[in-house]
Amino acid sequence: MSVYRHLFVISAVFASSLHGAEEKISYNRQIRPLLSDQCFSCHGPDANKRKAELRLDIREEALKPAKSDAIAIVPGKPDESELITRIFETDEEEIMPPPKTHKTLSKDQKGLIRQWILEGAEYQEHWAYLPVVKPSVDVSAGNPIDTLVAARQKSLGLAPSAEADKRTLIRRLYADLQGLPAPADEVEAFVKDTAPDAYEKLVDRLMAAPAYGERMAVWWLDLVRYADSAGYHSDKPRSVSPFRDYVIASFNSNKPFDQMTIEHLAGDLLPNPSLEQKIGSCFNKLLLTTDEGGAQAKDYEARYMQDRVRAVGTVWLAQTWMCSQCHDHKFDPMLTKDFYSMGAFFADIEEGIIASPEKGIPLAGIEQQNKLSELEGQQKKLQASYDDQSKELLERVEVWGQEKLKSGEKEEWVKTFAKPADKRSDKEVKKTLEVYKSKAPEFMAIQKQLQEAKAKFKAADDAISRCIVTKATANKRTVRILPRGDFLNETGEVVKAALPSYLPKPAIEGREPNRLDLAQWIVSRDNPLTSRVLVNRLWKLYFGVGLSKSLEDFGLQGEMPPNSPLLDWLAAEMMERQWNVKEMVRLMVTSRTYRLTSVATPEMLARDPENRELTRQSRYRLDGEFIRDFSLATSQLLIRKVGGPSVKPYQPDGYWENLNFPPRAWDASAGEAQYRRGLYTWWQRMFLHPSMLAFDATTREECTAERTRSNIPQQALTLLNDPSFVESSKAMAMRVLKESSGDDAARLHWLWRQVLQRAPTDSERATLLALLVKHRAEFHADAPAATAFGKVGLLQVNGVDAAELAAWSSVTRVVMNLHEFITRS
Repeated sequence: MSVYRHLFVISAVFASSLHGAEEKISYNRQIRPLLSDQCFSCHGPDANKRKAELRLDIREEALKPAKSDAIAIVPGKPDESELITRIFETDEEEIMPPPKTHKTLSKDQKGLIRQWILEGAEYQEHWAYLPVVKPSVDVSAGNPIDTLVAARQKSLGLAPSAEADKRTLIRRLYADLQGLPAPADEVEAFVKDTAPDAYEKLVDRLMAAPAYGERMAVWWLDLVRYADSAGYHSDKPRSVSPFRDYVIASFNSNKPFDQMTIEHLAGDLLPNPSLEQKIGSCFNKLLLTTDEGGAQAKDYEARYMQDRVRAVGTVWLAQTWMCSQCHDHKFDPMLTKDFYSMGAFFADIEEGIIASPEKGIPLAGIEQQNKLSELEGQQKKLQASYDDQSKELLERVEVWGQEKLKSGEKEEWVKTFAKPADKRSDKEVKKTLEVYKSKAPEFMAIQKQLQEAKAKFKAADDAISRCIVTKATANKRTVRILPRGDFLNETGEVVKAALPSYLPKPAIEGREPNRLDLAQWIVSRDNPLTSRVLVNRLWKLYFGVGLSKSLEDFGLQGEMPPNSPLLDWLAAEMMERQWNVKEMVRLMVTSRTYRLTSVATPEMLARDPENRELTRQSRYRLDGEFIRDFSLATSQLLIRKVGGPSVKPYQPDGYWENLNFPPRAWDASAGEAQYRRGLYTWWQRMFLHPSMLAFDATTREECTAERTRSNIPQQALTLLNDPSFVESSKAMAMRVLKESSGDDAARLHWLWRQVLQRAPTDSERATLLALLVKHRAEFHADAPAATAFGKVGLLQVNGVDAAELAAWSSVTRVVMNLHEFITRS
């Protein structure tokens, strides 16, 4: 033993004597994260990559003697534990982790492991896999969220911030519950309302509005990787927008989350499924697909199956199952066999692996159905008449051809009918018939009628909304384990559908489980993950960060929540309330914890820098869809229509230049469709709308639980130059000129109230008045520039001076580009 280690042991023993007065070291909170990060990749679940036959993730294995008789962990005896010897070693050939892994344990981390072994090396089952047990909370003391948060803060000697002012609260609620700005008059009324239940009434009103479902849908569509295009190869469009309407309606009607889950995964397997349930099953079809002729069917069969397994793992369970499609998971107990057994649940889905895009089922109303049937009947009647006139055509063509055809056309006819009848090919006969039908008077009239009938039917059929849905087939595909994920390797074991081996599950006897069994298990009380994952993600929506930061990973690499009792209480409450999402959202936003100011004191920044102990609220930039919504709503351009097909906001010319097979043009939507909410923007996976891309929207090629939140110059440039935002600033300037009165300072004050619901500071007023004067002079001196500005977008400029409008638009563009306008506080 080195001198350094002797000294460290002495210091560690001294530290342990101080620690003895405190609580014991927690394996789940303090030790497992260390071992998972530093050791499990070589000494964890993956048998193929395990070194020295040592497994540290299971206590019984870690306590076994190795071939050398050394024992990795000897409970209570760190000096006899090989693990301690190796992590304190200085020889590069012996030290663990090895230098080549580029992983190192700090002095404190080594001391922590040593102390844990000294205390008995007790293991715990991973926190997320433990059954959900509801902590006891005195509900009479107020909102249980506040009780659990306060208890944690008290144990740490922390105090929360003050409650936010009423202006901030109403703006926060509007942003969180509707994704829209709070109207200025409502802010003023709420600030003046002294009723004790004013806040709760506001919450209820906002959650009862259709905009609530639209706001929630943005979050959910990221999770289920909704997009209007197929993704692979030519990224062709597909009929899925009714699924988005289904999601909006589900949140607005407060459909229980367990029911929504079952409809997503197995709506088609329910007894006599309704149209709504069938549309819900579109979830299984939202993956990336291809119709490329040169693609290999086995390759894409494997891709589709793997995508669906990853989706279930991400959306409902926060499990990184993608790590198991080539080998056993290196950190979590998910086996490769588990992965492909999960894939077998989806082997019954009917689909062309490489086929033309699915048309989807029609969603026609009664009137549309009747009209379509009528047009179809007319078309069939004309077709029958057309066919009847063709019965005796062959003999007549020979005669007509001799008499009517010009000599230049006759030669081809001679080549055809110079042959004996039994030698004529179908192609030759058909070609001649078509020549005749195109020229014979008795055919031209009915042919025109038939073409018109077909065109009418196609127009009516195209007008009907359609949705791709899941259909089960009795001929299930065979699923086998793909060694290293290689779709060409067919040596792997054939597997049947089975739930993950490492999670609690019901016994299903006498048959192979199906997707309905899978969906019911996901939302059962036996499953410890789903309720925890759901409430954690809802918490993130309203507090900026999840109780566990790891929204997509509740495995061993994920963060254990600092306030585990709060997460478990919410998870249990969610199930007890029958998966009622609205009630849980209301519980969160009516808590005092939610109403805290986001301003941090120096002490908070020092003791709770990341706000993991909820000493304050969070402040963050809005998502791209809501930034668009804020701009359109504030300028009163926003069209509040709910649902319908995707729309196409303005987009730079040439952006789709490389979107081929076939080439396509982006035709910006006209009329009201141009002013729809960002939620309805056409989602092209390969070429995501540049405005959405600038503000970190995901392409939705994979299920995404959390978007990146960046701060880059392109975002400010987008707000200044994107035609949608320029047009909004123009509309806002028209409001200033038409709805406000007084001098420039008074108009600016009115503008500030409308956009930010407060008065400008002296500095802000001076700066923008100077900008107004400067731009007013410039536009008056350059009338063509002012006129050109007025032509941006579809909005017509009437009854205002072009230079004055352009000058005020410069001001509104600045105000609507401010951090305060696009930030949720």
